[in-house]
This record gives sequence, C-alpha cells and structure tokens, in this order.
Amino acid sequence: MIETNKTIERLPINETFALPADAAALDRAAAALCDHGFDARVVDSGAEAREMVLSLIPEGAEVGEGASMTLDQIGVTEVLEKSGRYDAVRSRTRSMDRATQMREMRKLGAAPDFHVNSVQAVTEDGRIVTASATGSQLTPMAFGAGKLILVAGAQKVVPDLAAAFRRVEEYSYPMEDARAQAAYGAHSAVRKLLVLNADFPGRTTVILVREPLGV
Repeated sequence: MIETNKTIERLPINETFALPADAAALDRAAAALCDHGFDARVVDSGAEAREMVLSLIPEGAEVGEGASMTLDQIGVTEVLEKSGRYDAVRSRTRSMDRATQMREMRKLGAAPDFHVNSVQAVTEDGRIVTASATGSQLTPMAFGAGKLILVAGAQKVVPDLAAAFRRVEEYSYPMEDARAQAAYGAHSAVRKLLVLNADFPGRTTVILVREPLGV
C-alpha cells in the first residue's frame, strides 16, 4: 500500500492500459499462445486462477515465486508461503544473509522446480513481456525453472509487441515506481526486459483471467 504521508514523485500514467481486454481478445491471445507452445487457459475470476495454479503444483514441491501484486491479490502467495504445503523458495531466501549468502540465494531463485509469476503484458499474437529492475525474476522464467506458471489479468492483454512495450513504460513502470518510493524510499527502473515468443510444449502454463488483476 502506498503511504500518503510520503512525498512521491509521480510519473504520468496511461490509464488506457488499465482497461480489461474483451473476451474475444483474450480468446485470440490464448489460441496464439497455444500455437507457440504455451499451455494457455482462460478463467473467469481470480479465485478460479488460484485454484488452477495450486492444482498444477504437487504438495511438497519446491516453488519459486516472483514478487507479484496479482499473486498476492488472488491469494496464491499466502498459500505457497504460509500453508506449509510447499517448499517455498522465497521463505527460505528471506531467512538468509544477503551479505554472506547471496550466491546461495541466487542459485535457489534461479532454478526452482516450479516458478509462479505474473507478467506485464500478453499480446494477442501470443507473446509475453516481463520487465524487471534487477532481473531476479527473469532467469527462472526464461529457462531456469522446471515448470513455469504465469497468471495475467484481462487488462494485460494488448494487441501486439509495440503495445506491450508501451504498457510497460506508460503504465506498469509508473505504478511500480510509486510503490517503490513509498515502500523503500527509492525509484524503481526498467533495467531488463524479457520477451517470451514461444516455449517448449509442456513447460509453461499461462492463465488468463477475464477480470483485471495486479498492474
């Protein structure tokens, strides 16, 4: 939550990228994702998305998770990290000393058996765009994780790659920058971008939700 008592330098936000895509656009995106080797599924609600995510992860499995408002919002983060049903990587790395154990932390985060995350944009022609300040979330998504599960709300579906990049710069980044200033007293940045054009069949599941989730 952004604390209003702090002075925050607000970047302009293009609110058109907060509008959910219609059902036809989600269906086009799902079909194109399947053509590119992703297992794309469309659900109606965040609650359905949560149940689908959890159904894809065996109890006791090692699970990495990116920092995600979407996953927090639908309750996935709480279940993965607090239920005791999973070997949650983030719970382990939070207890480690960044000054002396960063090598171990990097290795744990880079290649979990399962990794769950959200993304900044999904295109109707079946491509996925993720932005990061550090790149820590990108390694497991690109290759490191054995299985990848991504959840995206309807407002993240855009027509093409040009619109996806605009959504990052004009909406996701300004929103994250304000959050970072409130939480840490520092600006965020888009230092690294990952574009998933396709994947090997059976590795990545993309869950598109017919309602807005996250940013």
